[in-house]
Amino acid sequence: MDLLRKKDVDDVIHQNDDTGEESGHGRLKQNLSALDLIGFGIGIVIGTGIFTLTGLQAHDNAGPAVTISFLIAGAVALLAALCYAELASAVPTAGSSYTYSYTTIGEIFAWIIAWDLILEFALGSAVVARGWSGYLAGVFGLPDRWFAEEGSVVNLGAMGIVLMLGVVAMIGIRESAWVTNGLVVVKVAVCLFVIAVGAFYVKTGNLVPFIPESKPPAGGSESGLHSPLWQWVTGIEPATFGITGIFVAAAVVFFAYSGFEAVANLGEETRKPARDMPLGLLGTLGVCTALYVGVCLVITGMVHYSDLSKGDAVADVFDQVGLEWAGILIGIAAVAGLTSVILVDLVAMPRIGLALARDGLLPDAFRRIHPTWGTPVLMTGITVVAVALLAGFIPISVLAEMVSIGTLFAFVVVAVAVIVLRRTQPEMKRPFRTPWVPILPLVTVFSCVGLMASLKVDTWLRFLVWLVLGFVVYFAYGYRHSRLNTHTKASA
Repeated sequence: MDLLRKKDVDDVIHQNDDTGEESGHGRLKQNLSALDLIGFGIGIVIGTGIFTLTGLQAHDNAGPAVTISFLIAGAVALLAALCYAELASAVPTAGSSYTYSYTTIGEIFAWIIAWDLILEFALGSAVVARGWSGYLAGVFGLPDRWFAEEGSVVNLGAMGIVLMLGVVAMIGIRESAWVTNGLVVVKVAVCLFVIAVGAFYVKTGNLVPFIPESKPPAGGSESGLHSPLWQWVTGIEPATFGITGIFVAAAVVFFAYSGFEAVANLGEETRKPARDMPLGLLGTLGVCTALYVGVCLVITGMVHYSDLSKGDAVADVFDQVGLEWAGILIGIAAVAGLTSVILVDLVAMPRIGLALARDGLLPDAFRRIHPTWGTPVLMTGITVVAVALLAGFIPISVLAEMVSIGTLFAFVVVAVAVIVLRRTQPEMKRPFRTPWVPILPLVTVFSCVGLMASLKVDTWLRFLVWLVLGFVVYFAYGYRHSRLNTHTKASA
């Protein structure tokens, strides 16, 4: 049984070029520009992280040095983006790291990556939908029973926003881009407002010491399955604040950057992927990192880190300095910001299913493109229903770290794929070339693994269970129906 079957890059690019209405299996419409890609990227990156994680990690782990934590997480994401940019410009098709791994390290690894990304996008959008519902309840005073992030019987707010945005995602990529870009304008404007207005209320004394002295965690350290993997392996006790606190916070706030690879899923729908994909990926991270750093510096300068709210720090600091009207404005912006994150997730996840169906790893019905809307309508519908159920009925805060571990794992595969393709297909056309190969991809791998080691042991166990389930699905259906497997048998 050959589990390392690989597709040729040219076959990947040119597969499914038919556009007949009868089959409904044509390629997706090329509607997106570099600015649209950056809009989608900012739409998914700026959201939960900037509105919630900033205050939480400054208060518990890093103090004002949470700014450094965001820079570390952003640097790791940038390394991965440089690897993504080469492959996305050379292989402009739906599926992102799934497609890249298929052309380099084989079908089974590609399946596992796709299975991993499905978990990342589904869980990520459900988590954000519950956060959206919580912010909405805070702004309008809605009952916790139906809108609270945790503890709600049925989260009607989360289900409602997923279903509403699912319609937008299903109608078309162009309409999704319009909605996302509009929400991005709101988010960026509010981030700039926070930086510009908040700067007048910054007190330098709140930023000193910038890196608080290291100390044992309050209430004792976690142990067993709830401890970070590196602590469980080495037995070293963790500390809050200091250098250790900065890196612990970096592993958590990496969630704030997760999802930028969704831009790579849109390569097939980009007008000039060779130019626009690198601009979209790198532009997204550049803009988001600059905004994160600015907001972190301002809010930790406005209020001492020990007084920061763990839930809505960005809005709360303005309340604490007497600008209640600004806090309300920022709360409304948070609702808009989280809306765009959900939408981009709902757009990205069906593209992964589309790529799987094209390769025979999922039933053929999942690869149908709607003749008018130009979207994978069945896969989008299934995605929306699944995410709505997750967001409505399951308290998933415990599983939030799985989004980070899935993203980091995908980054590792993409970095390895760059090295492999440089050796196996040196003559392949590369409109964008990752610099310093293999050094930069190897640094990417080690950086991602390092952050993964800071996640809890039980997160690793859940991730492994999901991967095992993926193997069962692959061998029960995918391997036997794979187009590569069918083609091999026909040629024999």
